[in-house]
Parts: sequence; C-alpha cells; structure tokens
Amino acid sequence: MSVPTPALFALVALTAGLARGFSGFGAALIFMPPASALVGPQLAATTLALVDIVLAAPMIPRALPKVSLPAIAVMLAGAAVTVPVGAWLLKSLDPMTLRWMIAGIATVMLGLLASGWRYRGTPHPLADLAVGAASGLFSGVAQIGGPPVVAYWLGGQGDHTEARAKIIVFFAGSSLISLATYLVSGLIGRDTLWWALVMGPAYGLGLFAGARLFWLADERSFRRASLLLIALAVVTSLPVWR
Repeated sequence: MSVPTPALFALVALTAGLARGFSGFGAALIFMPPASALVGPQLAATTLALVDIVLAAPMIPRALPKVSLPAIAVMLAGAAVTVPVGAWLLKSLDPMTLRWMIAGIATVMLGLLASGWRYRGTPHPLADLAVGAASGLFSGVAQIGGPPVVAYWLGGQGDHTEARAKIIVFFAGSSLISLATYLVSGLIGRDTLWWALVMGPAYGLGLFAGARLFWLADERSFRRASLLLIALAVVTSLPVWR
C-alpha cells in the first residue's frame, strides 16, 4: 500500500458522500471506479456497502413518510433475486476484469443519466420488479444500482423531493440485501473493516454537507457537477493507466 492511498481513498469517499447526501444516489458511480483502482473491486464494493448502510441510516426516517412501501417492497423482491448473482461475479472474476466491468457499467449508467431519458409509463408491479432486478444485479457486482431506479422514478408525476425519498428508502433495503449477501459469501473480512474506518469520517462529512446543499443549491448545477465527477472518476481509473 502506497503512502497516499488512504488519503486518496478518503478524498474519493468525501466526493461520493456529497453526491449521495444531495441526491440520494450517485455515490457508487463516483466512488467505485477510483476506489477499485486503489484497493481492488472486492474491497471497494464491500467497504462502500458497509459504510453507506451505517451512515445513510439517519436519512431514512425523514424519507419514509413520503413513499409508498408496497411498490418499494416489489422492487426489493427483484433485487433480492439478482444481488447474489452480482456478488458471485464480484467474488469469482479476477480484479482486472472486474475493473473493466465496473468502468463499463459506470460509463453506460452515466450515459443513461446524462441523456435525460426517463420512464414515462404508468408504474406497474412487473416494471417495479424488473427495475429492482436490474438495480440488484449492478449493486451486487459493484454497488452501482442507482441509475435504473432513478430513470424509472424521476419520470413520474412526483417532484424531485418525493423521488429522492423513494430512492433513499429503496437503497436502504437494497444495501441490507447486499451486505447480507457479502457476509454469507465471505467477501467481508478484516480489510473491509479497516478501509471502512478510513472511509467513514470522510463519507459521513460528505453526506452531511450534501444533505444541507439539497435545500440550498441549484439542482441543475449540482446534477451537472455530479455527471462531470462521474465521468472524471471513470476516465482516471481505467486499467490502461496502471
């Protein structure tokens, strides 16, 4: 481990926390590509899952009254089926292959978010299940399960406050599924706990600042900045550089 690695890891965590606190998603898209380059995909994914579920918990009580739990339960059922598949890929594939896969998924998800495409149809249990399954697969392999859910929910009739609340509650449940799967798979060990201690303070500070910015900052400007950060994270962490 090189000397600056923990500091770089914490800096990436701080930036990811800002996006998560502001919008309810986006942490993994910013965090996973560079963190995978620093410590490897398995440690990056398991550390993010552990830290996020602990530090994002205070956001849940305020979000719960604004959401429909039955719809979220259907989506979580879809995620429960596919998270183990993603976790199996995370455990089975070699690190270099995983880094290319994570960069590829992040690039596709970035394109989806940047395109502005949103699902305009009427919410339906089958659609809920399918979106949850897609999100669960990407969450299991790299914790990058946000964009399918965002594209699905932000196309509805509710405002961005309601959509943010639904995203927060869904990912609380999805993170629990991921964490349980990682534990059963033996992916979480002492190294995960060590890097969680490095990541925790910086990520928590980012969550706090991002949540405050949500009520103060211009949503469009922050969204553009987040997309730029995701693109930068993907490009600078490509395996071709090292």
